[in-house]
Amino acid sequence: MYEINKAAVIGAGTMGLGIAGQLANAGVDVVLLDIPAAGDNRNAIAERALQRLLDPQQPGLLHADCIERIRIGNIDDDMHLLRDADWIAEAVVERLDVKQALYQRIDAVRKPGSIVSSNTSTIPISLLVANMPEAFRSEFAITHFFNPVRFMRLLEIVRGEATRAEVMHCLEKFGDERLGKGIVICKDTPGFLGNRVGVFAIQTALHAAFRMGLRPEEADAIFGRPMGIPKTGVFGLYDLIGIDLMRDVVKSLVSILPANDAFHAVAAEIPVMTRMIEAGLVGNKGGKGGFYQPADPANGVRRKTLDFNTLSYVGAAHVVGNPHAGDNYAWEILANTLSYAASLVPEVNESLVAIDDAMKLGYNWLQGPHEMIDAIGVDNFIARLEKDGRDVPAFVRTAAGKSFYRVHNGRLQYLLADGRYRNLERAAGVIRFSEQRRTLTALEENEAASYFDLGDGLGLIEFHSKANALGPGSIELIAAAVAHASDNMTALLIHNDAQHFSCGADLQSILDFIASQDLDGLDRFLDHYQQTMLALKYAPIPVVAAPSGLSVGGGFEVLLHTDKVVYHANSVTGLVESLVGVVPGGGGVKEMLYRWSGQHGDVTRGAWSAFMNIGYGKTARSPLEAEPLAMFRSGVDLYIMNRDRLLATARREALAMAGAYRAQRRGPLAMPGREVYAEMIAWLKKARARGQLTPHDVTTGTQIAMIVTGGDIAAGTELSENDILALERRAFGILGATRLTRARIEFMLEHGTPLRN
Repeated sequence: MYEINKAAVIGAGTMGLGIAGQLANAGVDVVLLDIPAAGDNRNAIAERALQRLLDPQQPGLLHADCIERIRIGNIDDDMHLLRDADWIAEAVVERLDVKQALYQRIDAVRKPGSIVSSNTSTIPISLLVANMPEAFRSEFAITHFFNPVRFMRLLEIVRGEATRAEVMHCLEKFGDERLGKGIVICKDTPGFLGNRVGVFAIQTALHAAFRMGLRPEEADAIFGRPMGIPKTGVFGLYDLIGIDLMRDVVKSLVSILPANDAFHAVAAEIPVMTRMIEAGLVGNKGGKGGFYQPADPANGVRRKTLDFNTLSYVGAAHVVGNPHAGDNYAWEILANTLSYAASLVPEVNESLVAIDDAMKLGYNWLQGPHEMIDAIGVDNFIARLEKDGRDVPAFVRTAAGKSFYRVHNGRLQYLLADGRYRNLERAAGVIRFSEQRRTLTALEENEAASYFDLGDGLGLIEFHSKANALGPGSIELIAAAVAHASDNMTALLIHNDAQHFSCGADLQSILDFIASQDLDGLDRFLDHYQQTMLALKYAPIPVVAAPSGLSVGGGFEVLLHTDKVVYHANSVTGLVESLVGVVPGGGGVKEMLYRWSGQHGDVTRGAWSAFMNIGYGKTARSPLEAEPLAMFRSGVDLYIMNRDRLLATARREALAMAGAYRAQRRGPLAMPGREVYAEMIAWLKKARARGQLTPHDVTTGTQIAMIVTGGDIAAGTELSENDILALERRAFGILGATRLTRARIEFMLEHGTPLRN
């Protein structure tokens, strides 16, 4: 009955703009309205907002061309544009009177059978639709997105008493399959799930840090990656969101949560933060800083931390001064947050899975609260709570002697409030490998990667090193999996459920070779790497990769050697090795040279394109940006909006290719030779003279030029794939022997940003 083909968004603020942008990303025509501006251009507010979608620091669009799907206007002149909308999403100021007045105007123009929703997270749905006609209430819901909308995976959907089941089904299906969101159905309770648990955790961490006298960098070193939480921690997250904005969020929750809710114990304003706001120290957006003052690695300036007494910035400490304080701080956060989350079952939500999903999808936690309790051990958690004299939530008591999740008869199950277990069922086509792998036993495994039999003749390679960096262990596993798969499988998948597919080669391993001056060892490692990539490319069965997040450097070289790639829409791809003073050494230059030469129909033009793109370390932030850079093959590769559907899609594509599959080997390339090589060297020198390149950029670019042209050889000389791979290794060794490359790698490892030397 309900189908969304056209949409409208009212409110061009951060959230409304993000929703409109994601609709455009999904190929949906959307109208974006805001209040009229003073002056001649009454659409100026929406027009200015639209430009924010093109912000190069955090673009809201998969490609700049997506903006053509957004039509702007204002609510005084253009309400008639809503007549064609199948879905009208309201994202205006959080004032009940404003929203209710707007709904009256929407209802006067919307077509029968259109859906209306609000992005609110603070106003109950019963109040929003009070005094509205039955037809409106039956087609109204809350659709609560998280910021930034393009990147945050959670969409909370709330049903009103009168909302039709068909409306909920349509929003759930559209949000999942078209917008790419993980859907959590919430009751109409304050804060729903994501913010209710997430803000409680943040406030617990904040108040505990001040009470224990921890500096921001000390607290964030604990409430961050060690706990499976984003590295921003609590103080860094406050800076990112805005200290003044977070204060308003807390006040909002205080006003709507029950008086006996544990949130009130961590909601009081902290005097130092009030002084900070008065002084304009509100975080990253204010320009002055917040709890931290941004670092400037280019000038050797490290990040500084605010001194709470003087409100001036001082050098950051590197460790917690008192280890006991760190232990106590971690336990304080875990005990309070995990207990709070468990206390919400079943009154706030019947399913612990919904709560865990909300935190993983909306706050980027690696594990949900109940998964964390399982990792601690339910009985251990109860014992520690009792030792401290803390209350043990009833749902945690229910899990005593058991766990919240278990594998039973090959199925992953979760605990219900009554003590029974239920199979964890996802929507058709949704597979999270982090869940599926709990039911599997690896055929091959080391510290960096694993190989699994998925059934149906499918093998799967999973990377699981830090940042999924590729080192000797990763390469060994790929080689073993290819050999095993050739005998026992009909297709091979490469996929993982981590934040990033692979951030590239393990730079520390490379640096170890360079620091010990073991260039022969480096060459042997690269040769093994290259031959493994060739074996992957020419495996007798199809190889399909399904990446999300970063796939750069060596990670992208893996993708370059597969038959097909199923990308997530937000995948970032590129060969970035030049930024650390080396060249792609796993066949990346070779593959891009072949791709560009085929695309241009000319090896010389292909060499120039590969030279420029690899030399500048160009990256694409979506498959749509990747296509003109020859990183995405139209008609071969594909992309989907929901990363939870990557694995199912890759399975389908791989099985479709199996059977009649035959690997297609390529012949040699007739290289451009010494004349084109000399032209590239001349180009580098001119760019250096204009101040566009650094000295080591020229050195690195010279080696890239040598690979893509063949160097000092006659034009037309044919080189095989292995010949070009040998040039990659030669260039890598030459650069690895330089002091400036070592400096670049060391700087990247320490600061996470390129050194321009």
